[in-house]
Amino acid sequence: MRARTKGYWWYLAPSLVLFLAVIVAPFLMNVATSFTRWSGVGTPRWVGLDNYTRLLDDERFWQSFQHNVGLIVAMAIVPTALGLLLAAVLFDYIGRRFGARTAAALRATYYLPQVLPVAVAGVVWGWMLHPSYGAVNQIFGLRLNWLGDPDLALATVMAIMVWFQLGYPVVIFMAGLQRVDPALHEAAEIDGASWWRRFWHITIPQIRPETFVVLLTCTIAALKVFGPIYVLTRGGPGNATMVPSYFSYLSFFQKSNVGYGSAIATVLALIIIVVTFLFLRVQERES
Repeated sequence: MRARTKGYWWYLAPSLVLFLAVIVAPFLMNVATSFTRWSGVGTPRWVGLDNYTRLLDDERFWQSFQHNVGLIVAMAIVPTALGLLLAAVLFDYIGRRFGARTAAALRATYYLPQVLPVAVAGVVWGWMLHPSYGAVNQIFGLRLNWLGDPDLALATVMAIMVWFQLGYPVVIFMAGLQRVDPALHEAAEIDGASWWRRFWHITIPQIRPETFVVLLTCTIAALKVFGPIYVLTRGGPGNATMVPSYFSYLSFFQKSNVGYGSAIATVLALIIIVVTFLFLRVQERES
C-alpha cells in the first residue's frame, strides 16, 4: 500500500510547488515586510512592531472592519438565507409545476451576476445609480446620490453585493437538495406537514453541509472584497465604504507605505485563517 501511494505524490507535486510559490512564499514575504518601513524603492528599514502599534490607534483601520461586518451580512448571511429559500422554491415548486428546464433557466438567471466581470457590473451599476441620469432615480422619481452620499453609500454597496452574490448559494443549495431523500417529504406531507414545516424540519437539516460551505466561502469573500469597492466608490465618499483590502491597497500604491499596507494585509489574512478554522471546528462538531 505504501509503495502504491508513493506514486500519487508525483501528481500532487505540481500543485504543491504552485501553492508554495503563489500563496506561501508571498504571504511570508508580506509578513516580513510588515515589520519594516519601506516605500517600495530602496532598502527596507526594520521597525519591529511599529506598524502594528500604529494599526491599533488608526481609526480608519477599525472603521474599515466595521464596514466589513456589514458586507459579511450582505455577502454571506442574506444571500445564504435568500438563496436557500429560492433554491427550495425552484426545486419543490417551479421544477415540479413548470418543469426542470424552467427551474434551470431561472437558476442560471440568478447565477448570471457571478459570471459577469466585476468591473463591468460595477460600471453598469454606477450608470444606473447616477444622481443625474441614473435609471433608478428616473424610475422612482428620486434625486438621491446613492454612491456619493455618506449616509447611503455603504447600504447601496451592500444591496449591490446581495444581488451579485445571490446566485452562488442558489446553485449550491439546488445541488444539495437533489440528495435529500424524497421519502422524508412524502411521509411528512402524508402526516399533514405544511411546505414551510417540511422546509424547516427536513430540508434545512439535510443540507447543513452545503450551508457551512456557502457561509464559509461567502464570509471569506466578504472579508477580502476589493473589486466592487474599487469600481463603485474607491472607499468613499470620505471613508464611508472603506474596507481593509482597499485600505491596504491605498497604503501600498498611493501612499507608498508598503510596510503599513503589509501589516493591514497580514492582519486581514490572519483573521480569515481564524474564521476558517472556527467554521471548520463548528462543522466538525455538527457532523
